[in-house]
Amino acid sequence: MERGNCSSFTEFIFLGITDNPGIKTTLCVTFFAVYLISLLANLGMITLIRLDSQLHTPMYFFLSHLSFCDLGYSTAIGPKMLVDLLAKNKSIPFLGCALQFLVSCTFADSECLLLAVMAYDRYKAISNPLLYTVSMSSRVCSLLVAGVYLVGMADALIHTTLAFRLCFCGSNEINHFFCDVPPLLLLSCSDTHVNELVIFTIFGFIELSTISGVLASYCYIILSVLKIHSAEGRRKAFCTCTSHLTAVAIFQGTLLFTYFRPSSSYSLDQDKMTSLFYTLVIPMLNPLIYSLRNKDVKKALEKLKIKLRN
Repeated sequence: MERGNCSSFTEFIFLGITDNPGIKTTLCVTFFAVYLISLLANLGMITLIRLDSQLHTPMYFFLSHLSFCDLGYSTAIGPKMLVDLLAKNKSIPFLGCALQFLVSCTFADSECLLLAVMAYDRYKAISNPLLYTVSMSSRVCSLLVAGVYLVGMADALIHTTLAFRLCFCGSNEINHFFCDVPPLLLLSCSDTHVNELVIFTIFGFIELSTISGVLASYCYIILSVLKIHSAEGRRKAFCTCTSHLTAVAIFQGTLLFTYFRPSSSYSLDQDKMTSLFYTLVIPMLNPLIYSLRNKDVKKALEKLKIKLRN
């Protein structure tokens, strides 16, 4: 990837989360625990869905890919951040920075789109349960997931290409703990209006379309649920959606707060805390949200425990 004649360095240096040596060890231990829980929980969810035939349904197929996306962007950022908390040298090669951003952006975008697909899946399951397995066949599910990853990768490639062709002729210190667009734009001495326009246009389109898709799906879901005469039936239908709605609200809200603003309004210290939340905390929360209130997952876990004991 060409950087132009204005780039005189081959690496970036992260300033990290904090320069206070007194709390670095505490933060490292805390975030290591969070990342470890996230790693085990998401790998466990993927494994459980693959092993238990009762979970071989469209809903859990999408859930396994949600866990895969969580693993993808948290692993692209988490381990490097943990090492940098205790290391003196917080550098990352120029191409390494581009690769980190490409991978994390691909999985974050894919998760955003996947949450919209999962809302559509819930609509199909509740509005017409008798035809659910036909309308959401394995072929349809595979095509939807393939489309999610293709759009996520295409968007990430556009942002990566535009960001890493900018001129970085001054300091190479990134006031962040990973390679992200906002701090890179602030670091560049090029005109970044095109980058900002692309972020607002493409990311805005993805956010608008996914949020609109989720809202439209849930409008139809509500109408379908209201037609159910049994109060118990309505409660069960709504219960299948609460976990997904919680995941959507947390993830989409955090992304909108982080990226959907002009660069002049950035507060990098505030953005670091927000970025920590969506890169480490949300990937830990998602499998917990979907497992703690899910009877099918609990049953599958019990069956797995019995098998392991025997």
